[in-house]
Amino acid sequence: MARVEAPEPHPDPTATTGVGALGAPHAVTVPSLGEYVGRWATRVRSGQSGILPVIAGLAVITVIFQAISPHHVFLSAGNLVNLFQQSAVFMVLAMAEGFALLLGEIDLSVGYVAAVGAVIGVQLVQPTTTNWPWWAAIAAALLACAFIGALQGTLITRLRLASFVVTLAGFLIFQGLMLILLLLGPFSGYPSLAGSATNLQVLYQLMWGTIDPTVSWIAMAVIVGVLGLTFWVGDRRRRRSGLVAPPASVTVIKIAVMAAVAITVVAICNTNRANIGTIEGVPWVIPIVLGILGAWTVLLERTRFGRYVYAIGGSSEAARRAGIGLASIRTWAFVLCSFTAGIGGLLYASYLGGMSNNVNGGQLVLYAVAAAVIGGTSLFGGRGRVLHGVLGGLVIGGIYNGMYLLGLNVQWQLIVTGFVLVVAVTIDALSRRGATSAS
Repeated sequence: MARVEAPEPHPDPTATTGVGALGAPHAVTVPSLGEYVGRWATRVRSGQSGILPVIAGLAVITVIFQAISPHHVFLSAGNLVNLFQQSAVFMVLAMAEGFALLLGEIDLSVGYVAAVGAVIGVQLVQPTTTNWPWWAAIAAALLACAFIGALQGTLITRLRLASFVVTLAGFLIFQGLMLILLLLGPFSGYPSLAGSATNLQVLYQLMWGTIDPTVSWIAMAVIVGVLGLTFWVGDRRRRRSGLVAPPASVTVIKIAVMAAVAITVVAICNTNRANIGTIEGVPWVIPIVLGILGAWTVLLERTRFGRYVYAIGGSSEAARRAGIGLASIRTWAFVLCSFTAGIGGLLYASYLGGMSNNVNGGQLVLYAVAAAVIGGTSLFGGRGRVLHGVLGGLVIGGIYNGMYLLGLNVQWQLIVTGFVLVVAVTIDALSRRGATSAS
């Protein structure tokens, strides 16, 4: 029988040269800056626009509200810090929702899961009742949220129930549970973080506390230095290993942009924002949000778990055939979703200075989904980054903040946010269509 030779695979035009046929390493072919930019432009034209749409949206929002806000205060230091504080809850809930969206699922319960975690944390630190230490109260709140995520994830993955139905039921159940928990203790449903007790103050300072300006500069320099060194060493290792990597000039540009953004943020926060007295320093909520962003980015983009999440979201059947345990990965994704929502709930309680039955969990979950999608996470699964939730949260926070400065009613905020969401979904659909046509 004649032997049939397999056809040679087509070479990847973007791959770099690694090891030669005899095992001797070749010189790595690294694209020049112009070639790298050209390839990036090609990907954008084929539908892979990345964060460009949301960056453009942020620029448009900034220009418009700076021009029309009273006394042009939108870009003032005080308002920008206030904008980030207002956006922090949206950012964290969007990062939470991202775990479900990457799987092609949805979690409609994150608003009230966050509220349940917040009520648990606030109730446990009350000095006249339980008087738990702040760290134990935070741990209990987050563990309770993680348990909720495990329960919902198990129903979705093991019993193969639709995530929409399970989390919609959770939306109702945990709204009721929140109301029950609010009535525990002598607070008539309104436990507060007001008071001089240390445990109360720690939770209150999550949103309103600030870092000393000198410490802010030192911490910024250390963080930028460590991240910059990590980027440089990582890209150089990839180039030396013959893997696809940007040219050194692009790595330098990334580090310079990161440093410029960090310096700008710290400089703005260290400006005295008080009309009377002194309020300066980076709010604690900024490193908290950035810490969540960094941790979940590493988890999703640098670990096997993250690769499995993207694989399942891209094609669950292909992932199953590849031997990935779909049930366990999906369950853990819902655990992380609810856990992250619990962090957002604690920030929300800190922002309000307590908790009450006026929490609108329905609006929170809609804003969480909207922020993730506006930022660039796909509703169809398999595409998105943790950073998209942060950027989308800034867009929603910017709309809210700008309209508040103009004195417009909440209905206009809802209309504009909905319009931006439709535009974001349209861009997602068109980019997928463009990517399919290109392939």
